Amino acid sequence: MRDDRPSLTDRLANGAFVVVMQSARLLPYRQRIPAMGWLFSHVIAPLAGWRGRIRDNLSLARPDLSPVEIEALVRAVPDNAGRSLAEIYAGEEFTRRIHASDPLEGPGLPALEAAFETGRPVILACAHFGNYDAMRAALTGRGWPVGALYRPMNNEAFNRHYVPAITAIAEPLFPRGRSGLAAMLRFLKGGGWLALGFDQHDREGADLRFFDLPTKTVLTPAELARRYDALLVPIAGIRRDDGLSFNVHVGQPVAADTPRAMMQALNDDLEMLVRRHMDQWFWIHRRWK
Repeated sequence: MRDDRPSLTDRLANGAFVVVMQSARLLPYRQRIPAMGWLFSHVIAPLAGWRGRIRDNLSLARPDLSPVEIEALVRAVPDNAGRSLAEIYAGEEFTRRIHASDPLEGPGLPALEAAFETGRPVILACAHFGNYDAMRAALTGRGWPVGALYRPMNNEAFNRHYVPAITAIAEPLFPRGRSGLAAMLRFLKGGGWLALGFDQHDREGADLRFFDLPTKTVLTPAELARRYDALLVPIAGIRRDDGLSFNVHVGQPVAADTPRAMMQALNDDLEMLVRRHMDQWFWIHRRWK
């Protein structure tokens, strides 16, 4: 009989996370979010080896940066990651703030409004930037039908509370896999809006460019947009200078073309965004292999 129980290591790691998060929740929201950012920047990042990975990625993509600029990003990037995770687990506190501010803006917003009026499907091309769940919260605050594809965490103990946390922000959610894919396609065919990430290494992806480096990029967002006549738009939750609020920027819709050309356009759009906000992209990921 297969033993699906989490390993001891996973249970210990999850237990430590739960203790930290429960302790953080004793703080008011405005103190909790920056406190988790500080913890990730000064404790989690060194222990997890993130600082070295950030330096390696920056040496590839931005060799023009000075050592001082690199060290600032080595601390700022994990800070944003910690804030984002704390916001996800803040639940209604987080979504209420997003709904109240209605932070949607950008040249693609009229196209989203038109898609909602006509029932046209939408592919929301999003990246691990700022807080990508701010986008889902902002769209549902308008009453728009946004779903998302997600990858279940390898740590099953963590996954048991992570999935309810992200579901509380907006649903439906579709896990990667056969059953999740079938439900996702039914949702899209029915005029749903689907958030799909595109900024992680995909070993089966196309050889495109990002920061003028060869980058394996998934073609799925463009392929689905062509197959179902869906609007394809880049969208990002950009953290404001106060560290707590957001602008949710909707970029220009991507023109219909080959999937490779459409995804290269998204890579180019993301690169421009990252260059403007270097501290908000997750340089922790192994984007280039």
